[in-house]
Amino acid sequence: MPYPRRSATKSLFSHGEESPRENPPEHYLIAHSDGGARGNPGPAGYGVVIQDQSGHKIAHLSEYLGHQTNNFAEYQGLIAALEYALQNGPKALKLISDSELLVRQIKGIYKVKNSTLQDLHGRAKELIAQLQWFSIGHALREQNRDADRLANEAMDKGMGRRTAQVETGDSPPRPPLNASATQTELEGVIRNGMVELVNGKLPEGTRVQVRPKRGV
Repeated sequence: MPYPRRSATKSLFSHGEESPRENPPEHYLIAHSDGGARGNPGPAGYGVVIQDQSGHKIAHLSEYLGHQTNNFAEYQGLIAALEYALQNGPKALKLISDSELLVRQIKGIYKVKNSTLQDLHGRAKELIAQLQWFSIGHALREQNRDADRLANEAMDKGMGRRTAQVETGDSPPRPPLNASATQTELEGVIRNGMVELVNGKLPEGTRVQVRPKRGV
């Protein structure tokens, strides 16, 4: 069943509302979005986790943005999520961000004073207007961990660091290698006190860091 097209965000929210006026449609996407900059401004990136309405993950989005601010990165994550919804459907999106500023600016509670953010805000509103349904809400950072991890991985890649491997369970993430480390991940085993590579070779003199896997 088609849903009526909204002309702008204002039709979904009244000033100060925390939720859209109408219930979500039967099928919609959920996007957990996060952006950051190390140093603010500094090396920046965003990460977005896309789920269906049942919470099943269907896509990951991330990008290194160069030298930017936190707020710039947050907006780029929002725009990436909006573009994904418009290109892949359904054109209904619930976005969750840990940036209270972003959420309140999109809802119209806060004004956008920065000229760069004004352009991004305008672009986001144009995309939102093309959706059939849209909702945006704020979440604490600990409730947005996957998106935060993707944003940090994007920053690591842009800074020339190897992205930390995703861990499962409650094990802590491994720190990225420094910029001088190799970008290739190889497997190896210990024989007679020496590391023997099993899936490749490295040039003589290459410096490596060894992190034993659990249970090995």
